[in-house]
Amino acid sequence: MTSSFLPAASGAPLHAGRAQCVLDARAQLGEGALWSPRRRALWWVDILSHRLFRWRPADGEALCWQFDEEVSAVAERRDGTGLMLALRRGMAHFDPDAPGSRPVYLHRPEGEPASNRFNDGRCDHHGRFWAGSMDFDARQPTGHLYCYDEAGRCERLLLGLRVTNGPAWSLDGRRMYVNDTVGRHVLACEVDPASGPRVPLRPWLTFSAGDGHPDGMTVDADGRLWIAHWGGGCVSAHDPDTGEELDRIAVPASQVTHCAFGGEDLRTLYITTARVGLDDVALRGEPLAGGLFAVPMNVAGLPAHAFGVAA
Repeated sequence: MTSSFLPAASGAPLHAGRAQCVLDARAQLGEGALWSPRRRALWWVDILSHRLFRWRPADGEALCWQFDEEVSAVAERRDGTGLMLALRRGMAHFDPDAPGSRPVYLHRPEGEPASNRFNDGRCDHHGRFWAGSMDFDARQPTGHLYCYDEAGRCERLLLGLRVTNGPAWSLDGRRMYVNDTVGRHVLACEVDPASGPRVPLRPWLTFSAGDGHPDGMTVDADGRLWIAHWGGGCVSAHDPDTGEELDRIAVPASQVTHCAFGGEDLRTLYITTARVGLDDVALRGEPLAGGLFAVPMNVAGLPAHAFGVAA
């Protein structure tokens, strides 16, 4: 299946406006957008600059935490004790409210390899934190997808990808999507509630060369899959069964990395971007590359799942 633009069945777009830059952060590699209802703010990261951001739309407050290594994904903990992070080597705990707090590793699934780092990640319906690894130079197929739970257990899915992004899940949690970014494939597999994903993952959607590469993604309240296009300058929405493209949001930055629904009613789509690898000529054409963007939506998103089992 090849991605091509098709409007929504009603003829009306799913978005209600243009992508506007709300924070000109000039991130080298923005990623990991996550809306916090409790804080009424958006978490996101700049992987290569080792920074965690929290941006509050009500007053534009932007806070930043500087780390000693790459930080690539964020999830809130259900018990309120801070955050789960994906750092260079694996899963960590961080309390942003404790003065002088530093991230503490909980698990390093790959030990200390020289060539890999962790990338995108998020929590599933069961409160487990999923995060994928990748070759730092995006050349070797050494990336895997890991699932870490509250009891400290970690399961590895042997994907063998150069760059992993996602995952995301269908509304009922019975299908998982993972992006093979370099291969331009959105992969999918069925998920058994008792035993977990039924691997191997199969190609579900393939981007054409002109569409760039599938990067971070999210699912809305109707089950549509929204995918950021690295090198494609947009976010697209897809039917969860057929993969048909239903809408497309242009972003004034070519390297679109991640998207997440947020705001009081979850009707704003927040979009992260990157400027890494763009020369001076390219940056003059897209000066807002690396910024955080927001788009008003005609559809709502879903609250992000937190880490840990519900009481």
